[in-house]
Amino acid sequence: MPALILASTSPYRAALLQRLGVPFTTAAPHCDERAVPGETVSAQVVRLARMKAESVADTQPAGMLVLGSDQLAERDGTAVGKPGDHAVARTQLCAGSGRELVFHTAWCLLEAPAGRSWAGLDRTLVRLRALDEATIERYLTIERPYDCAGSFRSEGLGIALFESITSQDPTALVGLPLIAVAAALRAAGLAVP
Repeated sequence: MPALILASTSPYRAALLQRLGVPFTTAAPHCDERAVPGETVSAQVVRLARMKAESVADTQPAGMLVLGSDQLAERDGTAVGKPGDHAVARTQLCAGSGRELVFHTAWCLLEAPAGRSWAGLDRTLVRLRALDEATIERYLTIERPYDCAGSFRSEGLGIALFESITSQDPTALVGLPLIAVAAALRAAGLAVP
């Protein structure tokens, strides 16, 4: 049995973690993901990444490692989450046209039960190019990014909507900053190149 559990049902995070070559299983985290009044977007993702990891780690045997992660986009101080449907995605992309979004991606690695922990936060700046309604409709019809924060998949056609990306870790935008996570997994004793 793998010594690592990804506390996520995200196929994007699972695909990213597979790139590190470490065996793992997945488990759905159980926690209230609503924002706390007055909480910043970055504080929210840090809190949720830890809560997701803890919700799974609480039921695991000693020594098991559990990795939680959370991501939200922010535009003008307001969180921009997953749209869920076409209408909300259109609204998000129209509002973001020609503007900058900050993607906050937090992660937390816990050793069960209540052992060592590692955590981090990555901020990625994305500037969307000016988008007209026809471009947005064409993109949404092709990509259908309704389960992605900000309404685009940077690893897919969404990259064509960008003017620029500023990041220390390009995998963070997809949902899990592998540079920092790989370092944490090595520190926890797993064989990661």
